[in-house]
Amino acid sequence: MALTSLWRILFHAVLIVSMVTSAWAMYCGEEDCYDLLGVKQAATQQEIKKAYYKLSLKYHPDKNPEPDAQAMFSKIANAYEILYDEEKREQYDYAIAHPEQFFYNTARYYQTYYAPKTDIRVILLAALLLLSSFQYLNDHIRYNQAIEHAKQTPAYRNRLKQLELERAAAAAAAASTAVGGRGKRGGGRRGGRAADAQQAAAAAAAAPEDGVAELELQVHGADKPCLWRLFGVQVVIFPYVAAKLVWWQVQWLHSYTIRCMPLAWNDACYLTRTTLRIPAAHWSSMGEPAQDRLVERQLWIKQNLNEYREEMLKSVRRRR
Repeated sequence: MALTSLWRILFHAVLIVSMVTSAWAMYCGEEDCYDLLGVKQAATQQEIKKAYYKLSLKYHPDKNPEPDAQAMFSKIANAYEILYDEEKREQYDYAIAHPEQFFYNTARYYQTYYAPKTDIRVILLAALLLLSSFQYLNDHIRYNQAIEHAKQTPAYRNRLKQLELERAAAAAAAASTAVGGRGKRGGGRRGGRAADAQQAAAAAAAAPEDGVAELELQVHGADKPCLWRLFGVQVVIFPYVAAKLVWWQVQWLHSYTIRCMPLAWNDACYLTRTTLRIPAAHWSSMGEPAQDRLVERQLWIKQNLNEYREEMLKSVRRRR
C-alpha cells in the first residue's frame, strides 16, 4: 500500500515537472527568455530592444566565428520576438506564473502562432465560393454530357424529325395563305411569291436548330445548373428554409391531424409523389391529367399502393 502511494507521488511529481518544462519549452526551449536577453521580467520594451541589439551584434554569425554563435543568435532572436510583442509576452508570463494550467497555456500558444491571421468569416466565405464554383462546373459538365448522350438515342432523333416536319408544314401553310391573299388583292405578283418562298425556306432551315434547343429542355434526368442548388447558396438560405419547413409542418399538423380537413390538391400531389418516389422535375412534366389519375387513387394509403403496384406488375408481364 505504501509502495503504491509512493509510485503515485512520483508519477504526479514527474507529471508536474514535465508540464512546467513543456510550458517553457514551447517558447524558448529549456531556457528562460528573459535570461537569454539578460533582462529582468519587469524590463521595459526599450530595455528589451536595447539588450537584443547588443547581443545580436555579439553573436551574429558574420561577426562571431564561434561554432555555437549561430544557435545562440537564433535563440536571442526568438526570445526578442516573444518578449517584444505584448500579447506573446503576456502569454509567456502567464505560462511561467501558472505552469499547472498546461492545456490552457498550450492552447493559447498554438492559437497565437498557428491560428490563421485572416478573419475566419473571410476564410469560410472563400471556401464556400470555391466549393460552389467546382459544384457549378461539375453540374454544367454532367448536363452537357447527358444532353449529348440523349441526342444519340433513336427516340430523340425521331422526335426531332417529327418536329422539323411539323414546323416545315406550318411554315408552308403560312406561306401559301399569304400568297393566296396577295393573289386575290393584287393578282399574285411574282416578287411577293418569291419573298414568301424565301421566308418559308428560311423557316424550314431554322427549324432543326430551334427543335434541338426545344428538345434539350425536355430531356429527363439532366437538370441544368442552377444557382439555388449550389452548396454556398444552400448554406446562406438554410435558416430561411428551416423556418419555412417548420412552419409547413405546423400547418400540416394543424390542418390534417388536428382539424382533419380534406387534403388540398398540392398536398395530395406531394404525398403521391413522395410515396412513388417520383422526382419533382419528372412529376411536373407528367401533365395534370396523369397527375389527377394518380392523386385520385390515394396512393399514400398502403392498401391502395399495394393494388397499384400489383397492376403495374401485371402490365409489365403482359408487355413481355
